Amino acid sequence: MKVFSQIESMGHEQIVFCNDPASGLKAIIAIHDTTLGPALGGTRLLPYENEEDALLDVLRLSRGMTYKAACAGLSLGGGKAVIIADPKQKTEQMFRSFGRFVQSLSGRYITAEDMNTNVTNMDHIRLETKFVTGVSAGLGGSGDPSFMTAKGTFYGMQAAVRHRLGRSDFHGLKVSIQGVGAVGKHLCQMLHDKGAKLYISDIDDKKLKEMHSLYNATIVSEKELYSLDLDVYAPCARGATLNTSNIQMFKTKVIAGCANNQLEDEEKHAKMLKDLKILYAPDFVINAGGLINVANEITGYQLEKVESEVARIASTLETIFIEADKLGITTQDASKRFAEKRIKSVSNLKSMSQLETSAIGKLKK
Repeated sequence: MKVFSQIESMGHEQIVFCNDPASGLKAIIAIHDTTLGPALGGTRLLPYENEEDALLDVLRLSRGMTYKAACAGLSLGGGKAVIIADPKQKTEQMFRSFGRFVQSLSGRYITAEDMNTNVTNMDHIRLETKFVTGVSAGLGGSGDPSFMTAKGTFYGMQAAVRHRLGRSDFHGLKVSIQGVGAVGKHLCQMLHDKGAKLYISDIDDKKLKEMHSLYNATIVSEKELYSLDLDVYAPCARGATLNTSNIQMFKTKVIAGCANNQLEDEEKHAKMLKDLKILYAPDFVINAGGLINVANEITGYQLEKVESEVARIASTLETIFIEADKLGITTQDASKRFAEKRIKSVSNLKSMSQLETSAIGKLKK
């Protein structure tokens, strides 16, 4: 992989490779765009098959965070980090070492939890840097943001169901959830409480049995999940699960889930979904609840304010759906236009401010 050409093509500002043999840390921090503010994004820990896969993942994820923050109306840029490791081998030493690398960026990047990282890990990072969110209440944080991610996804799913099915409720609707982990389990409860019939898939049998017991969810294989006659499909696990090999199998009317980077090829697969008349809720819009939650730690956490901002995900998606229909474009393109419009407007303001400062400086002379 040609690293610099890859970075340039995706518009990144900075990539940091972190290596600490003593703790076993191998990590990559990607800062995509800081026009709106410092880059905020979680740290994902996975045993990537190779370093190229890790780099590509962090580049895609960090770019998605730029769009996510912009669509959510936050004064933050996009960033992300990945740690290349087996989740069973993570240690306090590893996260404290990572915290020192975060500190070295002097606030350009603020981290949080993500796949296979948790509040305890963030607390360990906090011992080395103040540029971390999602820490425990004892350290002034709001704890695990997964509930707010699920809540935002639920609101976004409601908007998609209204737009595509003309329904204001979930009673009797068939909804499948791929991945019933930290976020997916909350989503199961919310949908069950509203009368939805659930179909679930996960690599963890224990989690599946728990959701079946609690919410009478039907357990199916991943392949079965794609071909079920459904109203809504919610991808809530790893990314790139919407691809050429399975999109033609879908019999759902709406795709709305919390996973990041759901489309393997954004342009190609968004177009395929549009052609099949499947309404797709872009992931970086619908799953912004967790980001909104941790972002509010920076300015002073107020639950009522967080709830209000998370609820706005529904109206943002409705605007995007209407724009996509009006212009005949994919919802993915419409959401990127929505984000880029806000980034450009703030960038223009900064340019005006710089011109004013320069003009004042010349007048003083």
